[in-house]
Amino acid sequence: MSEFDDILALRGFSRRDFLKGCAALAAIMGLGQAAVPRIAQALEQSALRPPVVWVDFQECLGCTESTSKSRYPDFVNIVLDLISLEYHEALMAGAGAQAEQNYSDTVEGQKGAYVLVVEGSVATKIPNAMTVGGRTSVEIAKQAISNAALVVAVGNCASFGNVQAAYPNPTGAMGMLAFMRDNAMDTAKLIQLPTCPVNPVHVASVITYFLTYKKAPEVDRWNRPLMHFGRKVHDECPRRAHFDEGRFVEVLGGPGEDERLCLYKMGCRGPHTYADCATVLWNNHENWCVGSGQCIGCAEEGFWDKFQDFYAPMPGVTVPGLRGVRVGADTVGIGLAAATAVGIGAHFAFTAAKGRLGKGGEETVIEEKEA
Repeated sequence: MSEFDDILALRGFSRRDFLKGCAALAAIMGLGQAAVPRIAQALEQSALRPPVVWVDFQECLGCTESTSKSRYPDFVNIVLDLISLEYHEALMAGAGAQAEQNYSDTVEGQKGAYVLVVEGSVATKIPNAMTVGGRTSVEIAKQAISNAALVVAVGNCASFGNVQAAYPNPTGAMGMLAFMRDNAMDTAKLIQLPTCPVNPVHVASVITYFLTYKKAPEVDRWNRPLMHFGRKVHDECPRRAHFDEGRFVEVLGGPGEDERLCLYKMGCRGPHTYADCATVLWNNHENWCVGSGQCIGCAEEGFWDKFQDFYAPMPGVTVPGLRGVRVGADTVGIGLAAATAVGIGAHFAFTAAKGRLGKGGEETVIEEKEA
């Protein structure tokens, strides 16, 4: 048996199971069944174990927990087994000088050959607020990013700075996209996976795509892969029909929740958030935020400042295609159904004409709350 067959056997997978898993990944990435043989070949060849360096900056290790303790689907773990995690200060057996030597051997000795995973924000105003091995996060980030073949920012901290970057942001917490732009680095090799914490399915699919096609997947303006962040939570929410009909939860814990009505009045940020949480799900593929509460917009830039407070509805929702019309939760319903339908048609045509159809990640205009 080959090394790859040994990995499959250890996981209790047959070759048939492996091909089914490749088909599932192809579906998750929106590639279609024609991509299955190529994915299978890429994963089998990756038994050579491409090196991965995982650095931790200002964060809570939630993304490490989410990824390392994933149990569903098991196929995600097969993908993660295929990488060689050369450095991760929270998981590796070595420590101190030995750990830093592993880092140096990979970052300097395998330039352009390793995948860099970044967890946490970089401290740019108070560099000494975040140090590892006597070096600041700014110094580590500049070196590790410059030499990497692919940079994957996992979680909102690494993507946008998260709560550390909330006003007044004393440490100058900065996500990867902003940091790389400020330092004139090549952002074409950056992929951001900004949910809080990162979804392990997103990590596995991005690594699989890179191994298969030797390049990063198509991204939106925030460098989020469109295969996961190309549509709004609101578009795929199982409660969407209730929103369209004007049926809302009025009190948390009330009868409306039992009926699984729309949570817009309870502060759901689904209409403003791009992510596929409703289909990928969490916790062994059992639940997601809207299954037990409302979406708080954790996949978006600056959500701690823009989306507060999380239990109050946003100032308004723009009906697609009807520019300037603001619709509150009290007025959405059958009375606007015809106008909305016309608006969606107009928006669809306008979007297609502009060449943005299927691109996702358009900027959402959010009004300031009244004092």
